[in-house]
Amino acid sequence: MRRRSFLALSAAALATPAWSATTARFVTAASRPDKSTWLVGLSDSAEVLFQIPIPSRGHAAATHPLQAQAVAFARRPGRFAVILDCLSGRETARLSAPEGRHFYGHGAFTADGRYLLTTENDYDGPDGRIGIWDATAGYRRVDEVPSGGIGPHEIRRLPDGGFAVANGGIQTHPDFQRAKLNLPTMQPNLTYLDPLGGIVEQVAPPAELHQNSIRHIDVDRAGRVVMALQWQGDPRQPVPLAASHRRGESLRFHPHPDTAKLRQYGGSVAVAGDGSEFAVTGPKGDHIVYFRGADAAPSGGDTLPQASGVAQMGDGLAITRTGGLTLRRNGRMFDLAGAENWTWDNHLVPI
Repeated sequence: MRRRSFLALSAAALATPAWSATTARFVTAASRPDKSTWLVGLSDSAEVLFQIPIPSRGHAAATHPLQAQAVAFARRPGRFAVILDCLSGRETARLSAPEGRHFYGHGAFTADGRYLLTTENDYDGPDGRIGIWDATAGYRRVDEVPSGGIGPHEIRRLPDGGFAVANGGIQTHPDFQRAKLNLPTMQPNLTYLDPLGGIVEQVAPPAELHQNSIRHIDVDRAGRVVMALQWQGDPRQPVPLAASHRRGESLRFHPHPDTAKLRQYGGSVAVAGDGSEFAVTGPKGDHIVYFRGADAAPSGGDTLPQASGVAQMGDGLAITRTGGLTLRRNGRMFDLAGAENWTWDNHLVPI
């Protein structure tokens, strides 16, 4: 196959798996007090329904649009990904990053579910790459395309079948573990790919905010991208940790009165199911902040111990916190226990 020809998308409607009361509704990465690392399936009442051991910390997952299947990724600079049967809660296979590459912890499927796209580091380049794997052929790797920057992190499929890629701008190399090698010159950006993997638009922070790493993103029904940012500059400098963008417009930053409580680190971001708001978590500060969906104006915040992952749940949001989940709907918070002795990674992924 010639480059990019394999990414053509079908217009098939998305199917809905048959869920049961014992089926996990979310997958997340977690660790136990003994430092063991796991992939965990959570019910919508915060019950742990499956737990799969993994060799090191996990990060996020990509869910298949047509099947009850997910691919969960190692945390950067990991090289493994686990394929999950979400109905049984069992691991079915593992992927390994090719030589000279490692995963950045995120991926996304094409709209027809045939191809998995993974954010990767060509660490001797250095260059950001998007790996392409054929899910219909046992997840055989078929090609890769440029991500449009250094340090591609989260990738999300857009309503038109294209993709948004958060290029964090931070150069790393596995020989130096998680050391950040280019902070004085880092250049994050948000890159849009068409359904064939070609770069069609890019936006970047202004020069004075070039150390505001774009790492985690979500997409609303209209295709607007919302972002959780991680500041790599002077920790005393107040900067916004949320942003949004619509195609053809300028990048918008969104200050919030509680931004300092996030301790310069936006951990995860999600748009509520009804579109009324979006949230940015601050796991380092045990806090979460909200913004109105219509205009991204600040809309309050909450102190939550270990506020890590956030994801759509019905019309609202589900948030991982110490001991379980917190649900937010219509501005009200509901705490659900049931998952004690777990430390969550940044992301909560709906299945």
